[in-house]
Amino acid sequence: MYAPRVLFSMVCVLLVFAVAAYWLTGSISEVVLATIACALLLQVGYFVGILYLVRQEKQQRRDNIASNAASQAAAHPVRDVSGEDDIHGDVARH
Repeated sequence: MYAPRVLFSMVCVLLVFAVAAYWLTGSISEVVLATIACALLLQVGYFVGILYLVRQEKQQRRDNIASNAASQAAAHPVRDVSGEDDIHGDVARH
């Protein structure tokens, strides 16, 4: 959603809405109120759309992090660190 394009589109829709409302009602005051209400509804819709896109992106990143962690865990298995190794005591001190 490119903001300037959305803004331009919204202004065009509001102009068409205002002309149609004036043609139907013939009242400037009703047209102004209806156009303001339409603008608010458009803004709420735009805001909800942006929230949806941000939520979707966040979920996608969370899924990518989880899959990267799983693939790294598969590539580098956990070693047994219980103290049983092949290094003798005097070699481990040096």
